[in-house]
Amino acid sequence: MAGGVWLQAEAGFWPIVARISAAINVLLLIGLGYVWARNYIQFRSKHTLGLFVFSVLLLAENACALYYYLVDPTLSAWFATAVPGIAWRAMMLLHVLETVALLFLAWVTWD
Repeated sequence: MAGGVWLQAEAGFWPIVARISAAINVLLLIGLGYVWARNYIQFRSKHTLGLFVFSVLLLAENACALYYYLVDPTLSAWFATAVPGIAWRAMMLLHVLETVALLFLAWVTWD
C-alpha cells in the first residue's frame, strides 16, 4: 500500500516537469524559427531553410504534446489519471533532453 501511494505521489511530479519542458520547447522553437526564417529570407541558404523546417516540425510535435497533455478532453484526462509514473518519467526525460538541446541551439544561434 505504501509503495502504491509513493508511486502516485511520484507520478504527480513528472507530468508537471514534462509539461513545463514542452512549453519551454515551444517558446524556444518559435524564437529559433523566427531567426532561421529571417536568415533564410536574407541569405537563401539551404542550411538555414533546413533549420527553419526543423524548427517548424519540432514546434508541431511539442504543440501537439501540450495539446494532448492539457486540452484534449479524452487524452488529458487519461494522462492526468491513468499514465504510470515510469511512462511519465520517460516522456519527461525526452522533453527535458530536447529542452537542453534547444537551449544549446539558441545559444549558438544568438551568439
